Amino acid sequence: MESRLKVLGHPVHPMLVMFPVALLVTAVLFDVVDTLGGPDFLGEVAYWNLTVGLIGGLLAAAAGVFDLLAIPTGTRAKRVALTHAAANVAVILLFAAVWVVRLNADSRAAGGALIAIEVVAVAILGVSAWLGGELVDRLGVGVDRDADLDAPSSLRASGRERMGDLR
Repeated sequence: MESRLKVLGHPVHPMLVMFPVALLVTAVLFDVVDTLGGPDFLGEVAYWNLTVGLIGGLLAAAAGVFDLLAIPTGTRAKRVALTHAAANVAVILLFAAVWVVRLNADSRAAGGALIAIEVVAVAILGVSAWLGGELVDRLGVGVDRDADLDAPSSLRASGRERMGDLR
């Protein structure tokens, strides 16, 4: 099933996913190091990683909805995609809760309970990332219908696809 939202012939959702994943995981690592006695600035950097990671996560989710809605009902792909989406909503909500607590705190650093929530969120994120891989690699969601080992460049696609128009 080909992706519904493309730029220059490539699906948008996978392009956007890497940034929030990297930022949120890095935020947790920085919080752990900060809590274990690392440099004081790491808590502040982790907070801003959370901020940008949440924004990126919302953008990635919006792009993912286009593909989710195109998956036929009653298929394994739809069930996996709904689980993937639900897990990502849980991740966003958990990190957003941590972000709100830190926003209103005297210090942007996280404590033990917030780090525990972050670790749970990252574990769910890992499961969700695996499910995303299952959708693409096993179930073919978001894969161009003409994909093969000798397919032409995506830049040779029709003008409508090149501009990222929806079908």
